[in-house]
Amino acid sequence: MSISLPTCMKASQWTIMIGGLEKSLQYSDTVSLPNNAASLPENSTLVRVAYASLNPVDYKLPETPLLRILGISKPGIPCGDFVGTVVSTTMPGLRPGDRVFGSNDPSKGGALAEYMVVSGRENVVPLSEGESIRDAATLGVAGLTAYQCLQPYVKEGSKVFINGGSGGVGIFSIQIAKKLGCIVTTTCSGPNVEFCKSLGANQVIDYRTVDVVEHLKRQGTQYDPPDRQRRFITIAGSPDVASVISMLKMFCLPTWLGGGQRRAQFLLRKSEAEGLAKIAEWTQEGSVKAVVEKIYELDQAGEAFARMKSGRTRGKLVVRVAGE
Repeated sequence: MSISLPTCMKASQWTIMIGGLEKSLQYSDTVSLPNNAASLPENSTLVRVAYASLNPVDYKLPETPLLRILGISKPGIPCGDFVGTVVSTTMPGLRPGDRVFGSNDPSKGGALAEYMVVSGRENVVPLSEGESIRDAATLGVAGLTAYQCLQPYVKEGSKVFINGGSGGVGIFSIQIAKKLGCIVTTTCSGPNVEFCKSLGANQVIDYRTVDVVEHLKRQGTQYDPPDRQRRFITIAGSPDVASVISMLKMFCLPTWLGGGQRRAQFLLRKSEAEGLAKIAEWTQEGSVKAVVEKIYELDQAGEAFARMKSGRTRGKLVVRVAGE
């Protein structure tokens, strides 16, 4: 079926990285559409984006010199998380006009633009009728990361420790853990203690006033699932030399040489339509909710990234692209 597309679109993009992504993004309403928008590859979908949401990977990749040179085409349009409307598709089960959400692969991004091409069957999921369009934009990375950190490893009654409960992944981790029947302890700064409790956390530790490690040692709680899988799962890190060395020490060295005391695992979120659909089901029924700190306009995307880098966000930051 032939479709009529505009000759250009609105987008926030970067060409030269100067002083971080927040200072390098430029807004324009005359940006060329994606190269393959008019002739989609197999298992691809052209989406008119309503909202996009930010994740740390969106700035870490383009700000890492080697990855920027090797893996990201320029001009670059960041952000993978999106919600929008199908314009055209080569994916079975989708049709023009369907509302969809998901996340493009990090190196492809493209959600800070009116039109984006989403690749792969696992990266785009139909939006259920009545589900919040804006909130669905927040699920692709943060929601699915939290789900994949917890769902395979916990059971009813598991005691779970979540380090950093008020950020993007943290808000979903608390709620998903509670949905799965866990007893949750988390950390945050003082102003967010009641907020984390409102999400369902059983115990909240203010890391600004308490030495978290010493507190946990004194408390003596074993944060182990009932089947005794003892492991630390981390999603934190940057694609730079210092972070890689630190990870290798933790995973590979014995304890007496600075390695970890328990089994450690770095979790890299994988595309998973089934997991996204499950999280969306929970948000629709109200047992898991998206928390959006602020909605920015497309020409304010740089401000949104500056806010994310401050490390003080409560929940998710969303950019209105084409709107509803």
